[in-house]
Amino acid sequence: MTNSWQNQFSQDAGLLPHLVDLPTDQVLLSHLTEDDYRKASFLDQRIITPQLRRQLVPWAELSQVALVKSPTPQYIFHIGHVGSTLLSRLLGEIDTVLALREPQLLRTLCEISQIRDQPESPWSPDVYEKRFSEAVHWLSRSFRTDQRVMIKASSFVSELAPQLLAAPTDALFLYAPLDRYIPTILAGEASVQETHMMAGARLNRLTRHLGKAPARLWELSLAQRVAMSWMCELVTLFAAQKASPYAQILWMDFESFLQHPEERLLSAAAHFDQEMSMQKAADLISGPIMSSYSKAPEHDYSPNLRQELLNEANQKHAADIRAAILWVEKIATEFPLVADAMQWIETRK
Repeated sequence: MTNSWQNQFSQDAGLLPHLVDLPTDQVLLSHLTEDDYRKASFLDQRIITPQLRRQLVPWAELSQVALVKSPTPQYIFHIGHVGSTLLSRLLGEIDTVLALREPQLLRTLCEISQIRDQPESPWSPDVYEKRFSEAVHWLSRSFRTDQRVMIKASSFVSELAPQLLAAPTDALFLYAPLDRYIPTILAGEASVQETHMMAGARLNRLTRHLGKAPARLWELSLAQRVAMSWMCELVTLFAAQKASPYAQILWMDFESFLQHPEERLLSAAAHFDQEMSMQKAADLISGPIMSSYSKAPEHDYSPNLRQELLNEANQKHAADIRAAILWVEKIATEFPLVADAMQWIETRK
């Protein structure tokens, strides 16, 4: 990394504002090429290697770098494990799209947004608002003037969606029906571990949206914890839509995408005002992106393999899945927001 990082940062997206060191108030800048962005499943600490060129710079100095105005980023939000990385990779193959998958900077902003009025916040509310605008501007930089950034956020960052979608822009909201979501999570060891790890935080988030706790964590079975996670993320997106009147939002059922991938891919591209020919869509759907695990492309993972795993999970956990679905239906009778969100996706079919 040379001493002219300011010039590099002002020119294009080659320097990613990667991580924030809160104690020292510095930003880690990492040098990435277009191909690096294309390959990266996550733009967080997982891409740090000994070969990655990087440098810490004070936030105050970074905020002084003059940048040209860039188009507002477009966004992919989702409820988790519903093909968001896959859609991001497919849409990222469009020349005029620069796909950013789960930038850590947004996660940090989201975490601080949840406590920005609290004494433990590292930034004052005014500083948070200023830095939020700066960070979004930094992430909106591309490599060419005809290119637009499309950010695929982590599910946790959906809490930040109303603020990110306050300006007119386009967003894709990905989800799956509850009866498909539960076996999807139960079919994978990593997704089960994630469910246990995030269950408490998701129950807290759901409680904030509902105004009252719908359950006590220690009383929930694994399948119910998965169902609660589904409710949390779905309600978060539904609330974000209601709070974002200027955003153009397309809801997409991932199961519907898998049934009609070319059609749904073309629909998503058109929603983002990106040109994609039918031949391009067909080539992408028949290509390696669809036959590998999007979060780890070195592993094979086709729609057919996914269906086999779902069938196994449905058979193994049939009783628990039925009980969890009935539990959610009961919760929906007590909390109108849950019922409204469920009704909303039912009408999307």
